[in-house]
Amino acid sequence: MIWGCIQIATNGKKEIEINEAIRDREVRLIGADGSQLGVMSGREALRLAQEQDLDLVKIAPQAQPPVCKILDYGKYRFEQQKREKEAKKNQKVIEIKEIRLSLNIDTNDFNTKVNQAEKFLKAGHKIKVSIRFRGREMAHTNLGLEVEKRFADALPGAQVDKAPKLEGRSMQMFMSPKPGAQQK
Repeated sequence: MIWGCIQIATNGKKEIEINEAIRDREVRLIGADGSQLGVMSGREALRLAQEQDLDLVKIAPQAQPPVCKILDYGKYRFEQQKREKEAKKNQKVIEIKEIRLSLNIDTNDFNTKVNQAEKFLKAGHKIKVSIRFRGREMAHTNLGLEVEKRFADALPGAQVDKAPKLEGRSMQMFMSPKPGAQQK
């Protein structure tokens, strides 16, 4: 039970008012068991919370009148953090892996890069395929386009998100796993 506390910031999101920090004239009160106790003065609501040895927490400050609930604030915060942690755990982070090819790449090197790209795709990552043009290779950008298209054709489990595009001295193409493909 927390007495005399003022507004508490939860991860910089929103301010939660508890106990004496609630200075509204009228509040809609919800009991500890979830029952509606009706509209009453803020002081009366705080008195009821103190009688039950619990905290008065403003849960919907934008409502008219604001909605307050009688609960154990420490337990409420613990459960809220637990829910946030579970939601964060269930998020899937997609990384972009880069595969660098050269204009005159040999067959075995090319196959090695394709195999590596397949591993990345099976893991659910996106792939950035890039070719860097050096010196006089800039005159043969069409060859780089052919190499990237051949790379895309060698990966049946991938789809091209962004077609090969020349930006400065490098050509880039983005690929991702096809929807419904098996992922580990």
